[in-house]
Amino acid sequence: MLKKHVFLVGFMGVGKTTNGKKLARALNRPFVDLDELFVEQVGLSITAYFKEHSEEAFRFKEREILQNLAISEPAVIATGGGAPCFFDNMEWMNSHGITIYLQMPTGALAKRLADSKKNKRPLIQHLNEEELVGFIEERMQHRHPFYMQAHHHVNVLDLNIDALIKNLEL
Repeated sequence: MLKKHVFLVGFMGVGKTTNGKKLARALNRPFVDLDELFVEQVGLSITAYFKEHSEEAFRFKEREILQNLAISEPAVIATGGGAPCFFDNMEWMNSHGITIYLQMPTGALAKRLADSKKNKRPLIQHLNEEELVGFIEERMQHRHPFYMQAHHHVNVLDLNIDALIKNLEL
């Protein structure tokens, strides 16, 4: 029985939502997508919120929504790719649950993002595939140290939900 939240962290497009839903189903717990919760609570898409307010305003609101999850029942929570890298969010998640860093090689991630609905991702919607690789590499230099603070590190290409559950200290 899940007694604390499980937070999935990692770069955009790595599969936090897809794998989070599978993990939540296997654990028989609710699934929460932090980005979807943001949109639901503010009534704007993330892209629209960025345009109307700013990335900084988004990060403040994202943190508030994240920390309000402390009072909800234990769930599997997919965070936004940048969420662990702002304020004390990673430290907060580590102290309020189990954190899992979902990893993927840069080339595979760039291909996945290039094939995805980039218009839902304001930071990359204007990039071609080559620029996308550079963007990922540049962002990962900053984000990797935050992601590495997670309790568990999993390569998504080798992910087995049942094996992951056995390794978690629930």
